[in-house]
Amino acid sequence: MPDEQKNPWCITETDLRAQLRACRRDGIDAALVTIAAVDGSAYRRPGAKMLVSTDRDAVGAVTAGCLEDPVRDLATDVIAADTPRLEVFDLMDNDGSWGMGLGCNGIIDVFVEPLDESVDRALAALDDDEPVTVVTVIDSSGIGRRTLVTSDGSRESVPGREPVPAAALADVADTIDRLHNTGTTGTVTATAGDREYTLLVDSLQPVPELLLFGSQNDLLPLADLATDIGFRVTVHSPRGAVDDNTIPAADRVVTGHPSTVGETVVTPDYTYAVVMSHNLVDDSIALRVLLKETTVPYVGLMGPRKRFADLRETLSDDGVTLTEAELNRLATPVGLDLGGGEPVEIALSIVSEVLAASNGRAGGRLRDRMGPIHPRAVSDSG
Repeated sequence: MPDEQKNPWCITETDLRAQLRACRRDGIDAALVTIAAVDGSAYRRPGAKMLVSTDRDAVGAVTAGCLEDPVRDLATDVIAADTPRLEVFDLMDNDGSWGMGLGCNGIIDVFVEPLDESVDRALAALDDDEPVTVVTVIDSSGIGRRTLVTSDGSRESVPGREPVPAAALADVADTIDRLHNTGTTGTVTATAGDREYTLLVDSLQPVPELLLFGSQNDLLPLADLATDIGFRVTVHSPRGAVDDNTIPAADRVVTGHPSTVGETVVTPDYTYAVVMSHNLVDDSIALRVLLKETTVPYVGLMGPRKRFADLRETLSDDGVTLTEAELNRLATPVGLDLGGGEPVEIALSIVSEVLAASNGRAGGRLRDRMGPIHPRAVSDSG
């Protein structure tokens, strides 16, 4: 569950999923709001979610705030009617009811559905660190019909909903498979016989994990910041100097010889590691294990280039040579060039690079980026 002091509007996806599980466990009537498509610009992109309960309390955000009240009203109506709805908000129409000079300058399709047993299978898969894709009909041709794409690409029906027609799924199978396990969301039109269906294809991935190898005080701000932006945090201490009490933000704290750090990696595709024990021998062992014995896509190493040169020489003396592919997974000195030197500034630099890596970005200035800020998927063509 989210921290009680955390603003419910800005909770992370980790927290939102915990709230969804809690509502289902406790039998709370609620509605799940998902941005289905955006034409033009908007604060949030397709896949952003908000959960609204019967008393209109909401967690999560689908806009910067300009549409929160009408979306809550819509969610309340959906809960009462127990029927999904698709609503289009045109923020570009200055003469319309949603223009009002709000500045988002986009058209936002919002899908609102009762929170029911049809979400349970997806939540369980994500809890088991398996990616899933939820395919839902969002137009009048059977709105709410749902099929789940499991981690291996299989199509499954879910309790409480009619499945998406098989012919419609087959018609856009390539698009569904392309989006599966990408963490992106979009809509696509599928044809089945003489009918067309608008499908919301919502690719969901397990929460990414930040693995911190070390035992010094500089773990604290990294764990705090990573948790705040939604990472699960695991600390592997090679010296046994930390525990759950010393790193309260960590989800897991383990101790052991540096050679066992690979055993800490549960989901390598979604794990990002930072080696920061400040002990050359321990770091060299951990680095070798993470690069040679796991497939984690990113390994950050704290320290200057000279230190890495010394570490690499140590590995070479032990007969270990890092390949080009392994070096491409390595970030050293770790972090983005933010210019700060305070502990929390260093932590921000490191966590920022990890976040960029997890999103497939280089971490440069947005003013220098050509094209849209956010990637466009399927019909998301703003």
